[in-house]
Amino acid sequence: MMSRYDDVPTTTFETVSTDGARRLVTHYRRRFPPEPARTTLAQHTVVPDDRLDLVSFRLTGDPLGFWRLCDANAALDPDDLVGDEAVGTVIVVPLPGVTR
Repeated sequence: MMSRYDDVPTTTFETVSTDGARRLVTHYRRRFPPEPARTTLAQHTVVPDDRLDLVSFRLTGDPLGFWRLCDANAALDPDDLVGDEAVGTVIVVPLPGVTR
């Protein structure tokens, strides 16, 4: 399973609380979404009650690849692509493994 954060490096910083206790915090560096996909597998017209994981599974065989659809359509929130207000819009489905 691949996530959108697989290739994002981590970094660590030290924080000091008001009582002087020190703690190391590791986090992902900022992830910049790639440009929307230029290589398209399909286009999908959103219908009522669509779920992005099911759309991804039906068209690519990978339900966990819904984040690729988000990146391909410049959406930060998956619900923006398939919510009630999105019914009738067309979303781009990129080729599996293509994120740029």
